[in-house]
Amino acid sequence: MLAITPTVRNLLILNILFYFIDSSVFNLSSDFALRPVVSPNFHIFQFVSYMFLHGSIGHIFSNMFGLIMFGPLLERIWGAKKFLIFYFVTGIGAGLLFSGIGLYENWHLAQAVELYTQNPTPDGFADFLSKHAEAYYESRLQFVNDFEVNPTNSMYIQQSIRDVRDVYVATINVPMVGASGAIFGILMAFGLLFPNTELFLLFVPFPIKAKYFVAFYGLFELYSGIQNAQSDNVAHFAHIGGMLFAYILLRYWGTQKSNFY
Repeated sequence: MLAITPTVRNLLILNILFYFIDSSVFNLSSDFALRPVVSPNFHIFQFVSYMFLHGSIGHIFSNMFGLIMFGPLLERIWGAKKFLIFYFVTGIGAGLLFSGIGLYENWHLAQAVELYTQNPTPDGFADFLSKHAEAYYESRLQFVNDFEVNPTNSMYIQQSIRDVRDVYVATINVPMVGASGAIFGILMAFGLLFPNTELFLLFVPFPIKAKYFVAFYGLFELYSGIQNAQSDNVAHFAHIGGMLFAYILLRYWGTQKSNFY
């Protein structure tokens, strides 16, 4: 614990404190998690507040472990102020990229909802759910089958339209929490500044240079984000956003002769 630098220590305490309050005292996530920008529950301050909330013990543990492992060295090199700026820029940047991609995806979802409501059919309903709400589709198999048997029944038609609209409302209110964007930014910075540092990872029997580890992790997150599996609750594009903004900020700092790291 003596090796933890002051800013890293304060961030660690704040994250643990807010996790305890959120999970045991008061539901902070309902107001302070980052909502999609089209959600009526979206607020601009959520681009900052979401970074201090976590969904589970495992979630906060993995993020704080990354902060403790890679953050102190960066703070010693940059100083507390510069490190804190970096942390918030990458965290907010992660939220911005995630929200931008979410806005694009939700626009397409809204288009699909509009198309279905104009022409509600059993096949169209099954296709919509399989593409946009696979988990929900499995729970509505009986209704899908009944709708196919009664394709002109107004009751089934209206219920299918309500279901499709419910999927849209639920999707645009899914929150995002976690410091992962900032942590991935820190990881990116470590890989860029100390590329040949060898890391010893759990379950890997040989050391891996930081530059290869960061490159592999970045490509994995990009692949996972593009795959966009509905059963995957990880905000991969937020991780990519943290790494991207870290790269941009480091390149900008590198052009400033008054900065040294």
